Formats: sequence, structure tokens, C-alpha cells
Amino acid sequence: MDVSLTLWVLTIVGLCALIGTDFFVGRKPHEVTLKEAGTWTIIWIVLAGLFGIGLWIWGGGQASGEFFAGYVTEKSLSVDNLFIFVIIMAKFAVPPQYQARVLMVGVLIALVMRAAFIAAGAALIASFSWVFYIFGAFLIYTAWKLIQEATADEEEEWEENRLLKAVERRFAATDKYHGTKLFITENGKRLMTPMLIVMLAIGTTDLLFALDSIPAIFGLTQDPYIVFTANAFALMGLRQLYFLIGGLLKKLVHLSYGLSAILGFIGVKLVLHALHESGVHVPEISTAISLSVIGGVLVITTITSLRASRRLEAEQKDKEESKEEEPAEARRPGAGDD
Repeated sequence: MDVSLTLWVLTIVGLCALIGTDFFVGRKPHEVTLKEAGTWTIIWIVLAGLFGIGLWIWGGGQASGEFFAGYVTEKSLSVDNLFIFVIIMAKFAVPPQYQARVLMVGVLIALVMRAAFIAAGAALIASFSWVFYIFGAFLIYTAWKLIQEATADEEEEWEENRLLKAVERRFAATDKYHGTKLFITENGKRLMTPMLIVMLAIGTTDLLFALDSIPAIFGLTQDPYIVFTANAFALMGLRQLYFLIGGLLKKLVHLSYGLSAILGFIGVKLVLHALHESGVHVPEISTAISLSVIGGVLVITTITSLRASRRLEAEQKDKEESKEEEPAEARRPGAGDD
């Protein structure tokens, strides 16, 4: 799709206006309610849908289909990020009223870094078609690693990355939050607050997740404009999604299997595309098929996860009830007599 510099500028200005509106509405630190999170989640999804319809009118069905496929993929992969975000919030003991601000700035940091990542990926693809082989192989490997992690049945942990460790070594920090301030001055010494540290943790950790999500969306479209906008809309609604489904994350027990299936499918699609670019006659997977497979996998994963969660909860409840009944039976007259 031929995108002019003017359209790029207008798009970035429009996205900045939307982000500014979101920030202005929630500028006062407060604990986000489910109603507020649900309202904003719907708003961001509707905006993404309107943008996709606009692409269909202006750029045709192919561009619109690629955007929606990329948006759904990035959105589903971003849900996996929320598990780590929950762990980071707990590790840094972020007060509930400051969590929205942390996520807002953290997501903005991630968006800026992803933009640079997307530009680099687009340049590589434009210059070297063999990059598709690398992206495809990496996604298939990532899919396999996700399955291994899911079957290991171990709790996910988070470790500070090198960039964050370097920042903490360079700047002295206080162990207390001071509202939304990033730096304070104590005894003439400038100190970094935990607020800045956790914002950097959210932003830089998301970049690590982009190592698989960016190649994944390049497997659905090679248009940098669509890749960027799909990422932007998926990330901008991530903050509200955190508060909306935070309590439901543990119920998505099969999410890793679903994401591995999606990444593996896109990896195969990339390899087939690379072979086709090399002159090998192989079938290519269309955008319509990609969108159907991705949507189908997410629906099936959600349904099976909720069913499995209900079954586990019922089993746990039965165990607890049986434990409560055992002492009562032992106290009955004659209990234990031969």
C-alpha cells in the first residue's frame, strides 16, 4: 500500500491526540474500576474497527484484512504480556491508584521502541528476502518453547533485564513512592523513585515480547504502515485490558497453547512465503485464511480454558469440603472402635 508522508504524519498526530485524551481523562491518580476499564476497552476496540473500515475504503479489502489479522494477533499476544505485568506490579508493590499511570507511560515507552523495531524489520525485509526464513524459523522455535513452558507447569517469573539493571546502578533510588514523581531531591541528592523504575520495567519488558510479536505480524503483512498501526491500537488498549481481565488471567490456562499454535501457523506461513519468493512453487496462505485460523484458535482456546478452570475449581471445592467433613466424622461416638 502506497502511504504518503502526509498520511504518516496525520496518523501519528491522530494517535497522539487519542493518547493525550486518554491521559487527560485519567490524569488524576485513582484506582481504576471495572466499569471504567470496560468502557475504555470498548472505545479502543471500536476505534481500531473504524480504522480498519477506513483502510478498506481507502486501501481496499487486502489492506483492511491484513490490519485486522495483525491487530487480532498483536492483541492476543499482548494478553500474554499481562501475566508479566501483574508480576512486575506485585514485585514493585505499586499502589492501586498509581498502576494506571505506570501502565500508560510504560506502554508509551514500548510503542516508541516498537516503532524503531518495526522500521528496522521493514528495512531488512525490503533489502533481504531471506529474512523471511529467519523470522519463520524463529516463530516456529518460539511456538515450541511456549508448549514446553506450558507443559512444565511452572509459575512464570520475571527478572530485571540488563537495561533496567544498568539504570539502577547508575542512579541512586529511594524505596518509597512519592506520588507520581519520577525523581525527588533528598539532602541535596537527586534520587530516582520506584515509579520510574517500574515504568521502565514495563516498557523494556514489552520490547522483549516484541521479539516474537513483530516477526509474527510481518508474517501477515509486509506493509510498515499496517504493522505500526496494528501494534499501536493493540498496545493502546492494553492498559484498560489489564484492569478488565486481570482477575480472569489465571482462568486462561490454555492461552500458551493457543499462542503457540498461532505463532507456529504464522511461522509456517512465513517459510512458505520465503520459498515462494525464492522461486519455489508452493501454496501461499491468504490473509482471509490467516484471520480465520487466528480467530478460531483464540475462540477454541478461550472456551477450553474456561471449561478447564471451572472443572479445576469444582475439584478444589470438593477437596475442601471433604477435608471439612473428616474431623466431624472422627468426633462421632464409636468412631475408631473396632
